[in-house]
Amino acid sequence: MTDRREELSAGLEAVENRILAACAAAGRDRSEITLVVVTKHFPSADVELLRGLGVTDVGENRDQEAAEKFAHLRDREDLTLHFVGQVQTNKAGHVASYADVVHSVDRQRLVTALDRGAERAGRRVRCLVQIALDDEVGRGGVPAGSARAVADAVAEASHLDLGGVMAVAPLGADPAAAFTRLREVATGIRADHPEASWVSAGMSGDLEAAIGAGATHLRVGTAILGTRLSLR
Repeated sequence: MTDRREELSAGLEAVENRILAACAAAGRDRSEITLVVVTKHFPSADVELLRGLGVTDVGENRDQEAAEKFAHLRDREDLTLHFVGQVQTNKAGHVASYADVVHSVDRQRLVTALDRGAERAGRRVRCLVQIALDDEVGRGGVPAGSARAVADAVAEASHLDLGGVMAVAPLGADPAAAFTRLREVATGIRADHPEASWVSAGMSGDLEAAIGAGATHLRVGTAILGTRLSLR
């Protein structure tokens, strides 16, 4: 356990140094950036170690794994749980029962399902509209031209809060250009919804480009936890 804590500490330090350098290059303050550590395929013991190292935001991308993992934590009042994967409509109610933030809202049917689930659970859920920056199947996201309608639906929902936007950089493309397009979409949505200030972009391989384009939230897993096989 001591060795694993040291591994995680070293990973966090390396990523933190990258964030600081990228903020300096972009003329931004480090306080503008929230690091979401994506713990998929790693056990709840790692989450406990990360908490001890000061991590306050963790991400998961599969409903079953997330629900099981966080049910085993003693408490999580000091943690914000971000669901960053695609959400099936029939599982949205369950996701809304435990996730604090859902990054991947890309259709109005999903908005309705999440709202109903949050209502049943007696809680509020912050939602980000996922923007498709390419045409690749399976990565999710709504086309930029349709994003406003999904954002409006979230803002009108009784138990959801519109947080902003999210995107994944297209494979093989320049992430800086992609995240610049995301920033343009985010600016358009904020014109009608000033509260939608979050821009979730950037992962282990492209966090610098995301910071340069104005990201407020980074979703980083491998660079911190490593590439171990699933421990489930």
